[in-house]
Amino acid sequence: MGRYDRYILSQLVVLFGFFSLVLISVYWVNEAVDLFDSLIADGQTLSVFLEFTALSLPQIMVMVLPVAGFVATLYIFNRLIGDSEMVVLQTAGLSAARLLRPVLAFGLILGLVVAVLGNFLAPIARGQFIDRSQQVQQDMTGRFLREGQFLHPTAGLTVYIREITDLGEFRDLFLQDRSDAQSETTYTATRALLLRSETGPRLVMFDGLAQTLNIATGRLSTVRFEDFTYDIGALIGDGGFRSFDLRELPTWVLLTADAQTADQLGQGLAAMRLAGHERIARALFVIFPPLIAAACLMLGGFSRFGVWPQILLAVGLVIPLQMIWNAAESLAIRNVDLQYLAYLQPLVAAVLTGALTWLAMRRKRPRRHGPQGVPA
Repeated sequence: MGRYDRYILSQLVVLFGFFSLVLISVYWVNEAVDLFDSLIADGQTLSVFLEFTALSLPQIMVMVLPVAGFVATLYIFNRLIGDSEMVVLQTAGLSAARLLRPVLAFGLILGLVVAVLGNFLAPIARGQFIDRSQQVQQDMTGRFLREGQFLHPTAGLTVYIREITDLGEFRDLFLQDRSDAQSETTYTATRALLLRSETGPRLVMFDGLAQTLNIATGRLSTVRFEDFTYDIGALIGDGGFRSFDLRELPTWVLLTADAQTADQLGQGLAAMRLAGHERIARALFVIFPPLIAAACLMLGGFSRFGVWPQILLAVGLVIPLQMIWNAAESLAIRNVDLQYLAYLQPLVAAVLTGALTWLAMRRKRPRRHGPQGVPA
């Protein structure tokens, strides 16, 4: 690797790190607001909040790093042109392909990083995120039940507990269930206990009364009980069922999935196959946006008015590539035989990169002139 390659690659890495930090911070703040509302506001500790934000970082990085690489390349080559370094390099005989060599190396490094994140770290982090979410939700069940307060953990439910003993026993419980539009049930009990089960948390009430009001007829029915079990999984929206997210499944599971596996996981076969190929295609695609940015800026020469037309051209070429992915996804997600459309985006990006490089190489280099305008 020559001095020029090391110089450009080092500049790209430094600027890439800066823009990545900025963009990740923006996305992180957006995620942190939602997590703060759902965790801290419900009584969770700061360590739980930091754990959840850390588990969300790999997926954020997968989305942000390609953008950071594209912006860093635009910035570096804009500066090379503005400082006339590009003119000097082109005058010295360096072709467009030679000038793009460190950008290609940078794109390959970026593709490798995104491949590791998308195929290994992000699925593992997503699985841990879902597992910890269920654990925290189970912990939240007890936090929803606070003594001396009328609580409304979800629409149609009201809970009041006069006292919670040191042993966790509830004294003088009031629970009103209005989730059914046809009836309204009110439970009162002198004692109650919160128990865990395989299907979710259960509230066991002792020595109580259940009053059911039929909304249509206005008839009130009452039932006295010595003990009664009430499923309060609805209080936290969790009935103990562990649903699978495609983002947590390993890539090899997605690529080799069959109809039986898809049915067992409650997912569509086409969606699973597409998700697996999309992870590989994303790692291939991120190689090309930096090359497109650099090639577009080399289409123009030095100008006192800057290279804004070339920058807008680079941005205008990258946006349709995302539209190509959206169109391919909408087709492949409905038909498992079209799963390889996931690679259409990186294929078009590669062709576009080759065309831009060819145009940049055909552009005439600056010519040196003799004393009387005769070419030297």
